Amino acid sequence: MLGDIHEVTGWVTIVFTGLVGLWGVGAAIAKAEAGPWFALGTIAGLFMSVVQTGLGLLLYWQGLDPGSFHLFYGIVVLFAVAFAYIYKAQLAANPALRWGLLLLFVSGLGLRAWMTFGASL
Repeated sequence: MLGDIHEVTGWVTIVFTGLVGLWGVGAAIAKAEAGPWFALGTIAGLFMSVVQTGLGLLLYWQGLDPGSFHLFYGIVVLFAVAFAYIYKAQLAANPALRWGLLLLFVSGLGLRAWMTFGASL
């Protein structure tokens, strides 16, 4: 049951962070203000990513072995979100581009985690 939730919400998170990331990059290219909805989408996407990693770790602690590469990409998501929080003042300059790129990176990590499920070193 928890595995099914992790799988479905994983895809939702990958698509959501990818779309919001494209929105931010597109707004930066168009030199348009991304606005408060982009900020809300960014917060939601990063929150969803952290929850996904937490669900994955819970499954691992329950005995599911997803493979070391899958675990690695999940942990890298946590580090990316943590570093974004630490450096949020630097991300405030041109936020649409920087947060958009971060969300695309997180979405890519999610895709990579999905692709490497079951793969070990």
